[in-house]
Amino acid sequence: MAWELLAGSRTLLIATHANPDADAVASVLALRLVLAEHVQSAVCLTGDGLVPPNLEFLPGAEHLLRDPTSVTDLPDCIALLDCADPTRLGPLFRLHPAWFDGHIPIVNIDHHVTNTRYGSVDLVDPASAATTEVLAHWLEELEQPIVPDVATCLLTGLYSDTLSFQTTSTSARVFELAARLLEASARQEDIVTHIFRSKPLSTVQLWGAALGRVRYEPPLIWTEITHRMLQEAGASPVEGEGIVNFLVGTHGMAVALLFYEQSEGWRVSLRSAVGSVDVARLCQRYGGGGHSRAAGCRLPPGEAARRSFLDDLAAQVNALLSIELPSG
Repeated sequence: MAWELLAGSRTLLIATHANPDADAVASVLALRLVLAEHVQSAVCLTGDGLVPPNLEFLPGAEHLLRDPTSVTDLPDCIALLDCADPTRLGPLFRLHPAWFDGHIPIVNIDHHVTNTRYGSVDLVDPASAATTEVLAHWLEELEQPIVPDVATCLLTGLYSDTLSFQTTSTSARVFELAARLLEASARQEDIVTHIFRSKPLSTVQLWGAALGRVRYEPPLIWTEITHRMLQEAGASPVEGEGIVNFLVGTHGMAVALLFYEQSEGWRVSLRSAVGSVDVARLCQRYGGGGHSRAAGCRLPPGEAARRSFLDDLAAQVNALLSIELPSG
């Protein structure tokens, strides 16, 4: 059903959430490559048009639209990838909310446990480590050929969302899929270089500023990225995405947070270092979601809203802790 909808469309919109990570961008590009010979017109973009600089190496990245306002033609089918609900598209959703009310068929491909199953067809598997894993298994079931460019995109999502096969979601099935993608000539060296080794100076400067603002409030550790910090570093918000993963390894801390200052309020990214603390469930109290160990939400603007959230979160985390935290 999903393939029939996608391959049979005349004008297809392929999109992912705002503030995209590697799994999101790689999923969009992989699907575009697979459908290139089947769809007359495919428009691809992230919800806010942003693409992290380190993902420009991905095959087909030059075809991603960088301005959501340029998307004006009504699609007859929509594919949303790595997007727990359409509002996560941010600017794209606000520009065209009626497109996502159900009258246009939507194929929903995702791995978030908090996915709202909004699609006409939902290919959602929370047991998968990445959306590219969901996509890869679906393509294999369809017996679609996985050419080197597609394999490179799929492996990029796996590498990124498992932090190079370090997360608890890294199953034997993930390693088996990675092996098949390597056999399909995925460009592993390019992936490792761009995801984990190479970075612009602006990223280094932004990280330095953010790490200089780290606050320890056990069991929480947090920092922020403000408009001024971005301007001074010459960086885009997506360049701060890895900071929270770095902070979560701090001894004695159960949850790491990164606050992004935005015009409409704070965007918060959370990571849990303790299995008993489900940050996705905590974020649902604030209209957010994600995974048990990695999630996010949004808050109103201002220091008072952030302070209230931190105090509430600390109380909830302390109530959940039932194991001794690692000490340093």
